[in-house]
Amino acid sequence: RQSPVEIRSEEAQHDPALPPWFASYDPGAAKSILNNGRTCRVVFDDTFDRSVLRGGPVQGAYRLRQLHFHWGSSDDHGSEHIIDGVKHAAELHMVHWNPKHGNFAGALKQRDGVAVVGIFLQVGNTPKPELKRILEEIDTVKTKGKEAPFHHFDPSILFPKSRDYWTYEGSFTTPPCEECITWILLREPIVVSPDQMAKLRSLSMNAENEPFCPLVDNWRPPQPLKGRVLRASFK
Repeated sequence: RQSPVEIRSEEAQHDPALPPWFASYDPGAAKSILNNGRTCRVVFDDTFDRSVLRGGPVQGAYRLRQLHFHWGSSDDHGSEHIIDGVKHAAELHMVHWNPKHGNFAGALKQRDGVAVVGIFLQVGNTPKPELKRILEEIDTVKTKGKEAPFHHFDPSILFPKSRDYWTYEGSFTTPPCEECITWILLREPIVVSPDQMAKLRSLSMNAENEPFCPLVDNWRPPQPLKGRVLRASFK
């Protein structure tokens, strides 16, 4: 059950029983932003049901733990999931875990342990004002290992207008690629400007005292479906 996968919309099955999903996020839960050498990540307080995802293909409330990005070295690729052959410039992942498994480490061992909302970033003329806050902080975490405080941020401002989604059972896309994720991939991308994409590419995968090495192409190629069914909440 590895991820990402290529979604062919004619093969995705419309499931009228799939309910809509909801997120209620507390802006006060945002804690910090960091560059771990593999991605840019924003971390949230998940010690109680403060910022949660409900509905859609999951049962109960899943707690928001972090969000991060995958992007390419140019605007024509970078997303992990591919839709009908189309690669987007980047993909944003909002990672939630199921508190019924005790803690995040416990959730990683369960099929229903984690739910990730995936949002595609498509390059257009208009910058996404909601992304500005994250990108403004990038200069403070330019190099690997840098972390900076990041407070009062409501990540739901990053959602597109449409809540239509595809869903399937998959995995993390970074080692050890635990197969514990229910994916909720949003059909509608959000539009970002070329400058905003360039900002992501200005991060370094090396530490401060090492030569600058651009952090780009941190995406994993698509994995075989192996009989898994992709369901769609829309026709």
